[in-house]
Amino acid sequence: MSIKKSIARKWKPVETKRIFDVTVVLMALLLVSPILMVVALLIRLDSKGPIFFSQVRVGKNGQRFKMYKFRSMYINADQRKFELMAHNEMQGGVLFKMKGDPRVTRVGRFIRKYSIDELPQLWNVVIGDMSLVGPRPPLLIEVEQYTPYQQRRLSVTPGLTCIWQVSGRSEIPFVKQVELDLEYIATQSFWNDMRLLLKTVPAVLKARGAY
Repeated sequence: MSIKKSIARKWKPVETKRIFDVTVVLMALLLVSPILMVVALLIRLDSKGPIFFSQVRVGKNGQRFKMYKFRSMYINADQRKFELMAHNEMQGGVLFKMKGDPRVTRVGRFIRKYSIDELPQLWNVVIGDMSLVGPRPPLLIEVEQYTPYQQRRLSVTPGLTCIWQVSGRSEIPFVKQVELDLEYIATQSFWNDMRLLLKTVPAVLKARGAY
């Protein structure tokens, strides 16, 4: 019997994914803990404000949760966003992305480029709000603009990485992101998750599409 068939018979897909997520994340936290401490210190020295930033996101079946990041922006970033909406470079009008965003700190530019700011989301995976692989969790204001078709991307647990994250990140317009998320949902499996995780490392190092 092949390894794939053995895993499929022993565990249900959701159970396999959850066990895999927690196991990998706990090992990853041990490996990256020195990086977490250094980044925390740099953020503290670089600008006023908390080290971590939490934001309400929408997860599986519309459930709301707090998603954690290292703070990469100045503390008045949310208020300034409305002033900058005219400079939105993200096609589709739902997401906001802007190269050279003046709200981003010096340390923030580096940690965003290499997705280091996302590392605190490993805790979101541990507590079950997120998975390692899945559609990225949207903001409530973004979900309010979704069509019924786009809402289908909320049918699974959101993830740290996904197909479009390893295929260009912010260079991919929102409509295409939705299509890729739905493709993932339709074909998701333990082995597809493994493949996407392996692709994530070089994608992050190349920093393609990072804003």
